[in-house]
Amino acid sequence: MKIGVMGGASGTFTKDQLERAHEAGKQIAEHGCVLVTGACPGLPLAAARGAYHSNGLVVGISPALSLNEHVYQYKSPTDFHNVLIYTGSGLMGREVVNIRSSDMVVIIGGRSGTLGELSIAYDEGKLIGVLTGTGGISDMVKTILAACKKNTSAHVIYSKDPKKLIYKLIQAYQKVYYKHPSRFQLAPTKNSTKNPRPEMVRHSRFGKKPIQCSKLPRK
Repeated sequence: MKIGVMGGASGTFTKDQLERAHEAGKQIAEHGCVLVTGACPGLPLAAARGAYHSNGLVVGISPALSLNEHVYQYKSPTDFHNVLIYTGSGLMGREVVNIRSSDMVVIIGGRSGTLGELSIAYDEGKLIGVLTGTGGISDMVKTILAACKKNTSAHVIYSKDPKKLIYKLIQAYQKVYYKHPSRFQLAPTKNSTKNPRPEMVRHSRFGKKPIQCSKLPRK
């Protein structure tokens, strides 16, 4: 499972904010999940550090098109990331890749960029965790989503405790969300094996469990 951590990348952060972001990353790693960040400084970097130091796999989705641009133009870190993916899409374009590369998303603090990521995740029906008490967008999510007045298949879990939040997210994903992780999840029809270009149909969140790679027939 891939858990994206989206949050404040600039500004001044308190010790409590950094420690809770660090703990969120640590919990992601200890549960055997992959951490996805925007390869940016601030709270996502604190989460990356927590996961990295717990022997987790950390993937950074960079807005840059090269390492040079990543470091010198975007002033972004390379430390505590096992993999950096250069999208060349800029800050806003990178947000869509962040969300679609994650099975679930955690919001920590944040400003306008985090608001964009929250909007994408909610509109696309993602499982979202909000680490409350970390300031910024994270403490306004309920108000923002209430104002949207839009029903999507997204589900939002709130907690001020990073350990409890990550645990609840993983439980929710394993019990329900793996069946339909976003509104773009598709399932093959019965004729898929016969048709080289199978017709794809949308299935409900409570449809059949996707085939796991380990269960595919060996050649």
